[in-house]
Amino acid sequence: MEQKQPSYVDVHVGERIRIRRKQLGLTQDNLANMLGLTFQQVQKYERGMNRISAGRLFGISKVLDLSVSFFFDGLAEDAPTRGLSEEDNDALRLPPEAADLVAAFAQIKNPRIRRKLVEMARVMASEVDDEGGPSEASKPGAD
Repeated sequence: MEQKQPSYVDVHVGERIRIRRKQLGLTQDNLANMLGLTFQQVQKYERGMNRISAGRLFGISKVLDLSVSFFFDGLAEDAPTRGLSEEDNDALRLPPEAADLVAAFAQIKNPRIRRKLVEMARVMASEVDDEGGPSEASKPGAD
């Protein structure tokens, strides 16, 4: 039996739930208890493996102190709504550290420091290849 792949929208909404949960310092178990669910169900929602009903999403928005629109922010108008390939889903998932980074970033009150941090991250991303070493462009003599 072929396993159904989550849609881009489901993965995006799940990532937004995870980011906000971590911003609030909640575990999956904490959030599950607040929603009357199991932590496994929250885990499935965050991975986009289970779809979230409108009523459940509304409840999640109240527990996380957000508007429902937050879950769709950053979603492209032409986002695919059907299942994606495994490679596409892997490309959409943020690394586990991303939610921690977003939560820490949100705590920085000084806008100048936030801009500098974003600038630094962009420079670092352009100078490091997938293996963690310097990119070809950043190596000496790579002009």
